[in-house]
Amino acid sequence: MNFKIKNINIRIVYKIYGSMPQHFSPSILKIDYQMKTCKLSFIVVALLSIALSTSAQTVEKKPEQQPTLKITGEDLLGIKSGADPKKALPSNAGKTRKKGRPVVFTIGDSTMKNGQDNGNNKQWGWGHFFKDYFDSTKVSVENHALGGRSSRTFISEGLWDKVLAAVQPGDYVLIQFGHNDSGPYNTGRARASLPGNADKDTTVIMETTGKQETIHSFGWYMRKYARDVKAKKATPILLSHIPRNMFTTKDSVAVIRNNKGFGAWTKEAAAMEKVLYLDMNKLVADKLDKMGKDSIQGLYFGDHTHTSRAGAILNARTAAEGIRDLKDCKLKKALKKNF
Repeated sequence: MNFKIKNINIRIVYKIYGSMPQHFSPSILKIDYQMKTCKLSFIVVALLSIALSTSAQTVEKKPEQQPTLKITGEDLLGIKSGADPKKALPSNAGKTRKKGRPVVFTIGDSTMKNGQDNGNNKQWGWGHFFKDYFDSTKVSVENHALGGRSSRTFISEGLWDKVLAAVQPGDYVLIQFGHNDSGPYNTGRARASLPGNADKDTTVIMETTGKQETIHSFGWYMRKYARDVKAKKATPILLSHIPRNMFTTKDSVAVIRNNKGFGAWTKEAAAMEKVLYLDMNKLVADKLDKMGKDSIQGLYFGDHTHTSRAGAILNARTAAEGIRDLKDCKLKKALKKNF
């Protein structure tokens, strides 16, 4: 540091006087040019101080704070239902597998797995209780549903790839969507599939990313799930989605069936791929009709779609009964007796 300062002083002195004194040395500089050197040294120190101060300010300068994204409305409900894929990615698919025992995978939306699957919001998905009806020495059951997902977004977000990678010959995959397959295609939550079961598609520009995405029909997605599972030499089972706490008219006690929209398209997709179909919408609705309008109110919590613990257990039991009565379904052999 001293060497550099001396050199700076020497260069400045040389510039002022035009030449160096004979027999120049630092000691002669101090004697012959004492006043000027002191002044020049002061200038050098001042310049160095300014440079150091500027550098420090540059280092200490904080980056501009990015605006916080405000989440409201349906998006907020989705996150409360566990719709954030970063929090609930099915990265451990197949973890329950034991040698010689098939795995039963379930995929769907928040009616199958709600939130973090612990009931902290008093809502439960039926997939949580489905395992209770199976003999654990014969199969294991894994619930990889995720709240807020549709038949389209469960694929587009990479969730299906993670589950499918764990599927092995002899496994079973239960697939249930429909509740979230309506709405906007490329704005807001942007999760809708095209209505119907045809091999049609449309391309949209996604509002959030500005990128193109090709959207297919609901039936196309359901058939893709079935084909993918069959390619793994496993058994797909397509399920119609559970009914809502809604009735045909204001004064009616008959629960609305979904036998024309997503329920019908699910059934058609199963027939086209020649795979098993379980009409869970009808099976559950039949039970609700018998229970009566007032009695079933406790089976839902917070809205007309999401179930309470009691409602989720009823749906899980209904699914198990449906498997038991489903023709040509070998999975029934793994059910507990007399449940």
